[in-house]
Amino acid sequence: MTGARDGRVADRVADLTVDGHTLHVAVRPADGSGRTPLLLVNGIGAALGLLDPFVDALPPDVETIRFDPPGVGGSPAPVLPYHLPGLAAAVDGLLSRLGRGRVDVLGYSWGGALAQQLALGSPGRVRRLVLVATGTGALMVPGPPSVLARMLTGRRYHDPEHAREVAGRIYGGTMRTRPERAAEVLGSGRTTGPGDRGYRFQLLAAASWTSLPFLPLLHVPTLVVAGEDDPVVPVVNARILHRGIAGSQLHLHPGGHLALLTEPHELAPVVDAFLAAPDDPGAARAG
Repeated sequence: MTGARDGRVADRVADLTVDGHTLHVAVRPADGSGRTPLLLVNGIGAALGLLDPFVDALPPDVETIRFDPPGVGGSPAPVLPYHLPGLAAAVDGLLSRLGRGRVDVLGYSWGGALAQQLALGSPGRVRRLVLVATGTGALMVPGPPSVLARMLTGRRYHDPEHAREVAGRIYGGTMRTRPERAAEVLGSGRTTGPGDRGYRFQLLAAASWTSLPFLPLLHVPTLVVAGEDDPVVPVVNARILHRGIAGSQLHLHPGGHLALLTEPHELAPVVDAFLAAPDDPGAARAG
């Protein structure tokens, strides 16, 4: 559970039911300013608290909104599998329940797919889009089979020793030289990891979805962020997103898949500069 950190205002947490999904939500209020709220969508199996390092590295005048996907953290798993368009519609409804209009959206890894779907399905909702360590879903360039096989379960969130053993191979970056940090970064053994059903449903949702044919329809200012040493999502996927989304920006860094969590003070300024840049009144806007 997130709370007050480093003197910041504590997150407001709630459980809200929208379109049949009960989602555990945390909102970090902004410290003044009228900046656009930032919705953060996490990676597969990851509860919202794992994004604390990145949230803490953002300026305090940015309101952040996070939620646990169905079956992860504080959100109960649904009885039946779901698809990403349906979950994106529920997230759109969640933002309405919270009284928010247009938001900026950052999607990390699995969350990047959901963020793209939200921007495609509710274009008037998304002001700016940040896609981190992600791709186009089922039609993307996959990592090596040995890496993907280790991503089929959420064991690394429950078993600290397992997290240490697999971290370098599947996450790359600083996890190659400091794999012992994996358990800390993933909250392994001290946070509520994903349930088996919730994790499987996330896998199924991603496996049955792709944005590749629809990238030209994303008429929203977009920043693509990727690590050059990311075994899970090879960097070529970032280049595909960049080429497919007209006018997008591409930021490459030398790190791995977990850099948003392990090097937040390097990536947060990059993201914040993109979000804080003046809007282009001549930019194309859907919806």
